[in-house]
Amino acid sequence: MSKKALKKKILEAQKSADIASLYLLEQEVNELFDEETLHGYYANILDLALEKLTDTLESHRIMDMCDVQDFATLRALYEYAMEHYSVKKANDAAALFEVLSGLSRDEKFSNAMKLHQIAALENLSLDDFLEKIADLPATEKARTFYVSHFTKKAQELLNNKSKKG
Repeated sequence: MSKKALKKKILEAQKSADIASLYLLEQEVNELFDEETLHGYYANILDLALEKLTDTLESHRIMDMCDVQDFATLRALYEYAMEHYSVKKANDAAALFEVLSGLSRDEKFSNAMKLHQIAALENLSLDDFLEKIADLPATEKARTFYVSHFTKKAQELLNNKSKKG
């Protein structure tokens, strides 16, 4: 696909607030555009996701992972939370993980977000979280966009949290 055709598809997706379509174009965008354009592309996805989050909260609705737009929105918000976590903004990341845990009716996702939140609140570095708490091979096998499988150390983290109250 040419850059011009790709830009047209991106613009159409943005106009219709279609986050899922933007993610479908992601590989081509990464191959064709420079870093500055990529930054703008992902910023647009995040802006759309934050708008969808606001709409969802205002309507007192819970997102459904089976809905393509909800799925894409949750992915974008998760990536945003992980970005905060990676730059050592643990409190901001924890707050985002807390919101995410209550945003979806998917119990596995919600529970995973609670573990992410606890790790961030415990000031566990992202590297330590990924090394010691996350079970990345199982997550990769499950093909989820989020860390969905955890090691036995995750249970210790939960136990410590419940002891602290």
